[in-house]
Amino acid sequence: MQPLLKMPRTERGRETLNKILSAAAQVFYQKGYSQSNVNEIAKLAGVATGTFYIYFDGKYGLYKYLLLQCSHQIRKHLAIAVQGCETRREAERVGMKSWLEYLLSNQYVYNLIWESLYVDRKLFEEYYENFARAYMAGIDQAKATGEVRDVDSQVLAYVLIGAANFVGLKWGLFQDGTQDLDFIADEFMKLLEGGMFSQTPTPLPPPPVKEPPKEDALMFRVEVDDDFLDGVMDSE
Repeated sequence: MQPLLKMPRTERGRETLNKILSAAAQVFYQKGYSQSNVNEIAKLAGVATGTFYIYFDGKYGLYKYLLLQCSHQIRKHLAIAVQGCETRREAERVGMKSWLEYLLSNQYVYNLIWESLYVDRKLFEEYYENFARAYMAGIDQAKATGEVRDVDSQVLAYVLIGAANFVGLKWGLFQDGTQDLDFIADEFMKLLEGGMFSQTPTPLPPPPVKEPPKEDALMFRVEVDDDFLDGVMDSE
């Protein structure tokens, strides 16, 4: 299989590669994959178009490399963050906060990941399947110790990934300014620990009983508005 990237052997070449990757992330973020081209990526990176092809065989190869590296870096970032956690509960809270921190510094990743659904559906599916498999391994360990109850690991993995996705969209992408990430992580944990539903819900009071209107009886009362009437009469 042809490698996605021709890795440079010198520090200068590596720096040129990093400029190309940084420029591509920005262009894909601002314009999308289909509206981007190699020339503008090379221009933003400050290199000749021919230099681009020293490292990549084309736009798709560059995009795929960025997506796969993004997947690796997210999992690496989260793995390091939860390394010292002693329980799955702690790992979930730390993981959520760490994910939001990562997004605030790397907002381009959502565009990169989700656009793969249209660039190459297989890439999109593999991204989440690989992420889910890694998640399931941690869930299975927690189930073995009794910390997580008996629920299908794959279903739970996708529920948690989905929650992280949309919490991340709101507080990592949509909302500007400094976020209280501890508050968000704590609220997320309330759902994991206690579920969505209250154990002792307060019953709603019954709706008031309305007597049906009597036949031929007026249902509404409309009165003449003198101000309006004066205006109408003056205009005639």
